[in-house]
This record gives sequence, C-alpha cells and structure tokens, in this order.
Amino acid sequence: MKKIRLFLCLLSLIPSIVIADVISDNPTFKAAREKLVEKDIAGQGIADPKVLAAMRSVPRHCFVPKRLASKAYADTALPIGASQTISQPYVVALMTESLKLSDNQRVLEIGTGSGYQAAVLAKIVKEVYSIEIKEKLHRESSRLLKDLGFANVKTRHGDGYFGWREAAPFDAIMITAAINHIPPPLLKQLTEGGRLILPLGNPFSYQNLTLVTKTGGNFVTKQITGVLFVPMTGHALDK
Repeated sequence: MKKIRLFLCLLSLIPSIVIADVISDNPTFKAAREKLVEKDIAGQGIADPKVLAAMRSVPRHCFVPKRLASKAYADTALPIGASQTISQPYVVALMTESLKLSDNQRVLEIGTGSGYQAAVLAKIVKEVYSIEIKEKLHRESSRLLKDLGFANVKTRHGDGYFGWREAAPFDAIMITAAINHIPPPLLKQLTEGGRLILPLGNPFSYQNLTLVTKTGGNFVTKQITGVLFVPMTGHALDK
C-alpha cells in the first residue's frame, strides 16, 4: 500500500515538474511587457484593443532561450536555435492586426517557431493551426504551448507550403518566413473574404510584408512595410 501511495504521489508531481521548465511571470517581466506595449507597439500605431491585450498577456520571456529572458521585452528579434528567430514584437502585433481577426475565426500559421506568434493569435481567435518544418522546434513549441494552457492551438510537424487541407478553409493565414511567391495551396485554403499575410520577396534579402485578400474568387494584394525574415524552407526553396 505504501508503494502504491508513493507511486501516486510521484505521478501527481509530473505536471509541476514539466511546467517547472517554464520561467514564471513576475512583476519585473509584467512591467517590462507593459512598457513594450505602450512604447513600441501602441506607440508605433497598433490600435486594435484585442491585439494590445494579447501582447500584454502573452509572456514572451517563456518563448525565448533562458539565457535571453532578460532581453525578451526589447523590441527586437532574438535567436531561438535551428537558425530561426522569434520575431520582433512590433512585427508580431502588426501582422496580427493586419488580419483584422475576430473571436470566432480559425487561423493557420506557417512556421510555429518558438510558439509565440501562435500564442498571441490564440488569445484572439477561436482556433489556431500551426505547422513547423523543423522537428526540434515543433516538439519544443508544442510542449510549451500545452504547458502554458493554450488548448485552442493545434500543431503539426511538416512543410507548411501545402497548408493543412483537412482543417481548411481558414479565415486567415499567416506565413512567418520569407518566400518569393505566394503558395497556391494556401490561397485555395482561404475562405471567401479571408486574408493571408506574408513576408514576400527575396528570402535571402529584404521582403515586403504583404496582405492578400480573397474577394469574389480573386486576390487583392497590399504592401504594408519592408521586413526581414528568415527564409521559408522545404518546398518553398525548391520552386
């Protein structure tokens, strides 16, 4: 009986052991996050209350390597391993706001990375589907999102160029890596009136953040600003 009780006690500790890897929030991080939102996000023109609330809520320090936690609330991209980065917070907010999201929508993200962008989206919409081509990043981000309680985020390891056909159509699609063309499979997975945002241009140089809107079966594009993203890998580089 004592052995059974000890086993049950050990089982009860497993969730806390897993979550212990996550750096807890604290007043210092919260103050830094608030300053980031006020100065670098709202201060640069982001006005959607849902986006601002999400940026205030999601603990970015949990999505960067522990050695960089002190820099998590600087408005800059940071390395996360596997030659990938977590995007600049302002760009995360800008891309999210540009999609004009509502709480009943479903979004597809191409390039989970650290999971930070998926977490921001998950604070706003009903469901987020996120695909990551690098297996290590997929495993780590999936675990982190689960540990942080983002139950409305579904993740998959694979090449996002082809989308997630079983879950389509989507109200919005976000590509978080640079590509020199708009993937046709993703356009097919947009709802009527749906929006797709991506860094469009030379994957090894600068790109234009581009918004694509599906209207009456046609696609209308709008350039937003210049950006610099890491290249989208897989089939995107084979084209």
